[in-house]
Amino acid sequence: MAKESMKAREVKRANLVAKYANKRARLKAEGDYEALQAIPKNASPVRLHNRCKITGRPKGYMRLFGLSRIQFREMASKGLIPGVKKASW
Repeated sequence: MAKESMKAREVKRANLVAKYANKRARLKAEGDYEALQAIPKNASPVRLHNRCKITGRPKGYMRLFGLSRIQFREMASKGLIPGVKKASW
């Protein structure tokens, strides 16, 4: 499980990205790169990293469900994810 500080840092980055999204788009369209440099680094959407909603695990993330592969498998086995069932042939 990820540290709480790492989860909080990602939330903080997501908030910054949302806050500066319009300003970044406007400055990029104008070509004003000096003003773009004044915006905080963490306001760039490239710095965001997908994490599991439950554990905060950064690797093995399944975008469709918002979970890591481990949590997905556990929840699917328990029948907690609608429409997903274990394959058998």
